[in-house]
Amino acid sequence: MRFAILGPLRTGGGEVTVTAGRDRTVLAMLLLRAGRIVPVEELIDAVWEDRPPATARTQLQICVSRLRQRLATLGPPGEIIITDPVGYGVRIEPDDLDAEMFARGVEAGRAAVGAGRPAEARQHYRAALALWRGPALAGIASRSVRRRAQALDEQRLAALEECVDVELRLRQAADVIDELTETVERNPLRERLRGQLMLALSAVGRQADALAVYREGRHIYAQELGLEPGVALQELHQRVLAGDLALGGVEALPVVPVRALPRAISDFTGRQQTMARLVKEIEEDAARVQLIDGMAGSGKTALAVHVATALADRYPDAQLFIDLHGHSERTPLPPGAAVATLLRQLGVPPERVPLELEDRLALWRSELAGRRALVVLDNAANADQVAPLLPNGLDCLVLITSRRRLLGLDEGRPSSLPVLDPEEAVELLGRVAGEERVAAEPEAAAEVARRCGYLPLAIRLAGARLAHRPRWRVADLAGRLVTGSGPLAELVAGQRSVGQAFALSYAQVSPAAQRLFRLLGLHPGVRFDNRVAAALADVGLPLVQDLLDELVDAHLAEEVEPGRYRLHDLLREYGRTLLGVPELAAERSGALARLLDHHLHVTVAIARTVEASGSRKTLPAGTPERSDLVAAAAAEGRPWFEENLPALTALVRLAEEEDFPERCWQLARACWRLNFDGGHLDELIETHTVGLRVAERLGDEVAVASMLNYLSSAYYRLARFPEAIRLMELALDLRRRLGLRSEVLSTLWNLGASYAGNGDYQLGMARFDEALGLLRGIDDAGDLTNLQNNLCLALLAWGRYAEALRVGRLHLLLARQTRDLRQTSHALGHLGMIRHRLGDAAPARRLLRVALHLKRQLGNRYGEGEVLNEIGMLEREDGRPERAAALHRDALVAMTEVGDRIGQCASRNLLALAIRDQGDVASALDLHRRVLADATRLGARYEQARALDGIGRCLRDTDPDAARSHWTRSLALLRQVESPDRHEVERLLAELD
Repeated sequence: MRFAILGPLRTGGGEVTVTAGRDRTVLAMLLLRAGRIVPVEELIDAVWEDRPPATARTQLQICVSRLRQRLATLGPPGEIIITDPVGYGVRIEPDDLDAEMFARGVEAGRAAVGAGRPAEARQHYRAALALWRGPALAGIASRSVRRRAQALDEQRLAALEECVDVELRLRQAADVIDELTETVERNPLRERLRGQLMLALSAVGRQADALAVYREGRHIYAQELGLEPGVALQELHQRVLAGDLALGGVEALPVVPVRALPRAISDFTGRQQTMARLVKEIEEDAARVQLIDGMAGSGKTALAVHVATALADRYPDAQLFIDLHGHSERTPLPPGAAVATLLRQLGVPPERVPLELEDRLALWRSELAGRRALVVLDNAANADQVAPLLPNGLDCLVLITSRRRLLGLDEGRPSSLPVLDPEEAVELLGRVAGEERVAAEPEAAAEVARRCGYLPLAIRLAGARLAHRPRWRVADLAGRLVTGSGPLAELVAGQRSVGQAFALSYAQVSPAAQRLFRLLGLHPGVRFDNRVAAALADVGLPLVQDLLDELVDAHLAEEVEPGRYRLHDLLREYGRTLLGVPELAAERSGALARLLDHHLHVTVAIARTVEASGSRKTLPAGTPERSDLVAAAAAEGRPWFEENLPALTALVRLAEEEDFPERCWQLARACWRLNFDGGHLDELIETHTVGLRVAERLGDEVAVASMLNYLSSAYYRLARFPEAIRLMELALDLRRRLGLRSEVLSTLWNLGASYAGNGDYQLGMARFDEALGLLRGIDDAGDLTNLQNNLCLALLAWGRYAEALRVGRLHLLLARQTRDLRQTSHALGHLGMIRHRLGDAAPARRLLRVALHLKRQLGNRYGEGEVLNEIGMLEREDGRPERAAALHRDALVAMTEVGDRIGQCASRNLLALAIRDQGDVASALDLHRRVLADATRLGARYEQARALDGIGRCLRDTDPDAARSHWTRSLALLRQVESPDRHEVERLLAELD
C-alpha cells in the first residue's frame, strides 16, 4: 500500500481516507518512524499533548483498531500496523512511502554530483522534489507531528538548494528563477536560497533585480533579527556590484565560511557589567557553556553576539551562529535540522551530512573535536533542543540565548538579563532617534524610556518611530504612549512590535499559565504575592505556585523574592489586552471581583487589630470567598498593608472604573486607620475622595457620611481645619438624619478636636458638651474613652490644665478597665504633658516614658513623635539642650514618616530652641524662619506664633526692635487661638519696654 506524507496525509495512493483527527495523528506518527516501534507514551503525547485523559491508553488502542479496519478495506497483503510491548509500528515496503523514495532520490543525486555527473544528479533531485505536494503532513496540528514534519521540510529545502547548485552549473539559470522567487518569498530568512536567486538573476543579465533581492533580504534580516546578512551573501553582493558574475560564467553559491557570526549592532548600549562578567568567566574560569535568558526584547541576541565578537580571537577555528526559532512564528528547529545547518557552516558538503540524527551528531562532535570553536545557539526553545548540540571539546565555547530558563541542562552558567537602567535606556533612545534630538528634550526622553519599561526592543521601536518622523518632538511620542490607544499600539515599526514578541513567549506556556498571565494583567500594583495570584485565578496555592514558576521560567513574570512577583509594565499591558476581548468578559469580571474581595477582606482583618472598638463598628462585614488566603495574608499584619499600599490605592480607583461601587467605598474605608496612622495622607484623601464620589452616585447616605467623616481626618492631620470642619458638619447632618447614634457621637468629638485645633475652643467645647449629653445614661465605654481622649487634648491646648487633668485621669481609668492599650497610651501621654505644664517634672517624666514605650509597641509613630517632643522640652528646661535636640530630631523623623506637617513644624520649632540653647543662634534663627514660612503656607496659626516667638528670642540681644515686631505678631496669633503661651510672650514684650 502506498502512503504519502510529503504534503497532506494520503493513503492507498488517493485522497485522505483517514478523517478522524486522532487517527490521522497516530498514523502520521507511525509513518514518520516507519520500520520502527513508536512508544505508547510518544503517541499519547502527540495526540493529547499536555492534557492526556486517564483513559488515554484505552483510547489509543481504539484509534489503532480503527486504523487497522480502515486500512484493511484497501486490501493490502498482511498486517500493516504491528503491536509491540512498547508501542506500535507500521510495516511497509521500500517504495510504499514517499518520504523514503525522496531520501533515496536525494542520496542518488548527491552520489552523481560526487561522481561528476551533474545532468544525472539533476534528474535524481528533480524526481525526488516532484514527490512533494506541499508542507509535510499539512493539516495535522499535533506539536509532535509538526516538529518531525519540520525536519522533512528542512530536508526538502536542502535538496532544492543542492539541485539549484547543479542547475546553475548546467547554465539553466532561467529555468529556476520563478521557482527560486516563490521559495524565497516563503522562506525569506534562508540566505543560501536568496544567494542562488541573485546568481540566477545575474546569470541572465538582471543585475539590478539581483541587487534588489539583496536589499530586500538585508531589510528583512534587520527587521526580524536585528542582524546583517551573512558573510557569503555580502561577498556575493559585492560580486554583483562589481560585475564579476557575467552571463554564462556563474559558479555555485560559495560555501558559508567558518566565521559565521552576524555583525554586532553598532548602537549596542548598556550591559557593560554583564558583558564584562561573562568575558571574565570565560577567560579566567574556562566556562564552556553560558546561558543568557530574559524576557522578549531584552537584548539577549545582541549581548551574545557582542560577547562572541569580543572573544573571537580566542576561538579562531570556527565561529558559528544559528537561530533555533524557539520563540518565533516558525516551528522550532529540531536538533537534526539545526546540526545539519551548523555542519554546513563548518563547510561539510551536503552529501556528507547523514540522514539519521545520531549520525549527524556524531559527525558534528567529530568536526569540532580539537578545534577552538565558538557556537552561538540563539533563541532556544528548551533544554531538549540544545542539549544534543553541545560539543565535547574542552576548547569550545557555547553561548545559548532563550526566553526560557533552560533548567534541564547539566551544565551552563545562567545570566538573566534585566531591563536597562534609566540612563542606559535614554542613551539607547538617542542612538536610534538621534542624540541631539533626545538631548534637547531630556524630560520627555526619560518619560519615553519609562513608558517603554526600559526594555531594549521597546526603546528601539520608539526610537525608530521618531527617526522616521522628523517633525515629531520627543514629547509628542511620550504623550502618545500615555494618552493614545496604549503603549503596545505605539511600539510598532514595520513588521516588528513589542506585542508580537510577547505573543511568541505567551504561546509557549500551558493554557493554565496563559490564563493566569491574562488575569495578572488586572492587578494594578507593582508587586503581588502568590496568594493574590491564587485569589485571581481561584485555584489552590500549590497549583498557582507551579503556574507562577512556569511564567517565571518563560520570563513572563519575575520573582523578586520568594513568594513575591511582578510583571513588567508592558507585559501587564499585554495581559490586559488579551483579557479585553468580549468573549472573555465574564472571566475578566469574575477575576476583578475576586481581586477586590481578597484585598478588602485582608485589609479589614488587619484594620480590626488596630482600630478602636467604636470605629470597628463601621468596618465592612461579610465572608471572603477565599478565607484561607485571607487569613494567611492578614497574619502578616501592617507590613502586608505597607507592601500593598500602591495596589490598594489603585484598586479603589479600579473599582470605580469597573463599576464595583460597594467594593470601592468599602475598600477606602477599610484602609482608613492604616493610612492615617502610617502617614499616607495623600492616599487617604485620594481613596476617600473616590469613595465619596461613588457613594453619592449610589445614593447610599450611610456610605456618604462615612467617607465624609474619614476624609476629614486627613485634612485635620494636615492642619486644614476649616476643610476638616466643613466635611464633618456635613457628615454630622447626615448621621443625625439617619439616626446613627454611635456615628453621631464620633463625629461630634472629632468636630470638637477640629474646632480646638483651629483655635475655636468655645465651638469645640460646645460639640464636646453635646456628645457628653448623648452619652449620659448610656454604658458605652468605647465611645466614652474616645470622647475623653479628644476632650483632654483640647483642654490641654486651651490651657485649662486642671480640667484636663481631671478628664485625663478618668480617661486612663476607663482605658485600663477596658484593657484598651491604644487609649491607655493616649491617656498616659496626655497626663504627662499636663503634669509638665503644671510644673510636676518628675511624674511627668515617668508618665511620658511609659507612654513612649506603649506607642512604640503599638507602632503609633505620630504619638511617639508627640511624646518625644514633650520629653525633649523637659530635657531642655533641665539644661540638657544636646539631649533635647536629639529627641526633637527623632520626633521630626517620626512626624515626617506619618506625613503630619503640623507635627513637623512643632518638632522643628522645638529643635530650633534647643539649638539656640546650645549657642548656635544663627542656625536656630534660620530654622525658625523656615518653619514660619511652612506654617504660614499651611495656615497653622499656633506654629506660626511659636516660630515668631523663637525668632524674637534669637534677635533679642542683637536687634531688639525686630524682636519686638516678631513678638507682637506672635502675641496676636496666640490670642486668636486662645493659647496659654500668650502670657509668656506678653512677659517678654514687657521686659523689652
